[in-house]
Amino acid sequence: MRRIGYVVIAMAMLIAVTGTVLADPGVLQTPETQGLSTVLTIQAVGTVTETENMVWQLTNASALATNTDGLALSQVQYVSSYSENTIADQGYTSYARTMAIDTANKVGNQYNVRADKVVEFIGSDTGRMISEESLLLDGVGMELSTADIMLCPFASTTYSSIPQFCNIIEVGSSADVTLASLTTSADERHVMATADPAVAVDYSTKVTGFSDIPAMGSATAYINVHIQEGRQGYNARVGALGGPLGYIADPKAEDLVYSEVSTASGEISLFQKVMNYQSGMRRY
Repeated sequence: MRRIGYVVIAMAMLIAVTGTVLADPGVLQTPETQGLSTVLTIQAVGTVTETENMVWQLTNASALATNTDGLALSQVQYVSSYSENTIADQGYTSYARTMAIDTANKVGNQYNVRADKVVEFIGSDTGRMISEESLLLDGVGMELSTADIMLCPFASTTYSSIPQFCNIIEVGSSADVTLASLTTSADERHVMATADPAVAVDYSTKVTGFSDIPAMGSATAYINVHIQEGRQGYNARVGALGGPLGYIADPKAEDLVYSEVSTASGEISLFQKVMNYQSGMRRY
């Protein structure tokens, strides 16, 4: 059979928000920490379904804030969410995945959330597999003293504070196929004892066929980013009689919006996309 419409997509993206004083400081673990992991392996002919959902909120304050007015001075708060939905019907399915969540402090080569899966599907005449996955990290914070959250002495002596910030990143992929081998990997880090390791989000997806037979269907991968950063921290707000009434945040110094979507459909010999995000304090 003559094969047409071969599609090869291979992309890599790196967003590093590490300018002058701009950074995500991460957040300290709670006194008690938890670890959760699952391992799943399925080989079946017929129907296979898998659904996972996670929403995790964490703050360095005594209570989670529900709006801007609820943020206290020096408060940092993060929301991490993950979801995966796969249904493979009327075909042979080989499904293997691992999921790990750890709420403890992490260093530069460790992650708080990590999910990996490999799925092979060969559908019958009416067989079809749909698989969707997404990972989101949303961080917001007020001004923090650099000396209190940085272990590196050069960073804390160069910059006295990390200003307010509001950063969100979302990555994910989807596949709608009748025949394919699908691999995905998703991880993120935002809990740390000091801000030195930097906040990170990594995601990759790959769709191929088997040997010289291409995958059949469609594949999509995407990234959405909105970065909002201050620069100088807070200024004193002075009352009518000259006495201090409190503090007000400086205006935004940075506003970055980025989005990207990649799609392939038909007979796909290779669809591969790698996305990486890192936000941390410059040490020089």
